Amino acid sequence: MLVCSAVIGIFFATRGVHKTQDDYMMAGRKLTCIPVALSLTASFMSAVTVLGTPAEVYRFGIAFGLFAFAYVIMVLVSAEVFLPVYYRLHIVSTYEYLELRYNKKMRLLGTVMFMTLTILYTGIVIYSPSLALSQVTGFQLWGSVVSTGIVCTFYCTLGGLKAVIWTDVFQFMLMICGFLAVIFRTLVIKGGFAAVMNDARHGGRLRFWDFNPSPLQRHTVWTVIIGGSFTWLGIYGVNQSQVQRYLACKSRLHAKLSLYLNLLGLCVTLCSAVLSGLSMYSIYKDCDPWTSGFVGAPDQLIPYLVMEILGDFPGVPGLFVAGTYSGTLSTVSSSINALAAVTMEDLIKPHFKMSDSRMSRISIGMNLLFGTVCLAMAGLASKMGALLQAALSIFGIIGGPLLGIFAMGILLPFANPIGAFLGLICGFLVTLWVGLGSLIYPPSCEKTLPLHLSTAGCWKYNVTFTTPLTTTVDPTPPQRSFLHEYFYSLSYLYFSLIGTMVTFIVGAIVSAMAGGFQQTVESKLLFGKEDFIDNFVFWKSKWVQLYERLHPKVNPEEPVVSEGAVEDTA
Repeated sequence: MLVCSAVIGIFFATRGVHKTQDDYMMAGRKLTCIPVALSLTASFMSAVTVLGTPAEVYRFGIAFGLFAFAYVIMVLVSAEVFLPVYYRLHIVSTYEYLELRYNKKMRLLGTVMFMTLTILYTGIVIYSPSLALSQVTGFQLWGSVVSTGIVCTFYCTLGGLKAVIWTDVFQFMLMICGFLAVIFRTLVIKGGFAAVMNDARHGGRLRFWDFNPSPLQRHTVWTVIIGGSFTWLGIYGVNQSQVQRYLACKSRLHAKLSLYLNLLGLCVTLCSAVLSGLSMYSIYKDCDPWTSGFVGAPDQLIPYLVMEILGDFPGVPGLFVAGTYSGTLSTVSSSINALAAVTMEDLIKPHFKMSDSRMSRISIGMNLLFGTVCLAMAGLASKMGALLQAALSIFGIIGGPLLGIFAMGILLPFANPIGAFLGLICGFLVTLWVGLGSLIYPPSCEKTLPLHLSTAGCWKYNVTFTTPLTTTVDPTPPQRSFLHEYFYSLSYLYFSLIGTMVTFIVGAIVSAMAGGFQQTVESKLLFGKEDFIDNFVFWKSKWVQLYERLHPKVNPEEPVVSEGAVEDTA
């Protein structure tokens, strides 16, 4: 897998993809929708999904599958609201919009926040999967971390965005194959799909519709759909790593189609991950490896399952490991490429005049630099806790306020720089407060509602437990303050919602008070009704063209001569 990824980078390098800056960073804006759609799916449904989602379903049930509804909302808003504005501005860096709409300082602030977010997230993606796989499969930890980082930096630097897109396509296929290997092997062991679902039902894993309105419960219909929509919109709507891909499409139609096809890819990946989690529960319903001490963390559960049920099939465990590292590579390559793009467009290009060939060479250097930085940040991820929740929490804390100022600029004609700045600061401080509070004072089990994990059947394995199988409940638990019990216990999926709404509301109020209604904003920077109506006009014209081809009009001035009349004349 590593060799194939590197070869793809070499292939595009030999075809001269970085003759110009636009070729290197935006693939010449000639990409089509299908590879971009698969790349969008692979970039953030990565090792976080491969390791985190099955463990989430195993411990908490299939409520995580409600994210499919959040994906639909996210894609609709990204494609119909954000994309038309970005595409007509012909920008490379998403944060260039902030300068066009507000001022240079807002663009710089947005760039710095994005770079901080991306480097932290990339550290999680590099380190955590390597740690989980090394402890279960015996892979050398830092050897896999370094090799992953080097190969990723290599093909990003050589091949530019085209290499990143096509390696993502290859790596997405490997991720799905890894999931399918687990699912199909479990079906063989358990004797069919019905047996797996029956085990899940008896274990309480099929509780899907929980309409509890409390924002403190970890996963409900409302937290996943509403909170998840804002979390993922902060990724697909304003994050450079994703926006850069669909802006590199050869037309606005292809850009929109890439997002809608990506929705299909997201749903396929989510279903595969959820079924893998249910398969894992069906295998371990009587002897939980985590509670019984076979593994040290939930993120190690799925690799442990792979080694146990697929270990006798040569190469198949390696397929899953390759799929997991594929997820790491796809995300890290996206991050490196996006970091290099915003550095060039937002920090270097506005201040230095240079030739296009020189900018291309500097871009190559930026890829090398950020590959090294992301690799160095991997060590920090060991302090982040659970893989999936840590990743989504980071996006909520930083991505939510960024989404708020973009939404203000696109939707509110009276939004001004003062309102945007104060709204961004307030939104970030509030989400940071809640996020750090929940990390220091994690919510109680009454809020997270983990499901029962049994160790009744572990006697078959002659397991000696180092920890008691049952937890003794303290009759007088320590008193938690109002902040601990309610504010810090808020579902992590609401972090992005809080950041967005605080930023938007504060920004709107300050803008209105600071003379925002007296300013004039170019219409191309705003979302207008014509952006929505254009879709209907476009598809109506296509249907009319198709109808005219199938039913050609007859010119009324020309007499219609039947075939019989032609024969008589002859």
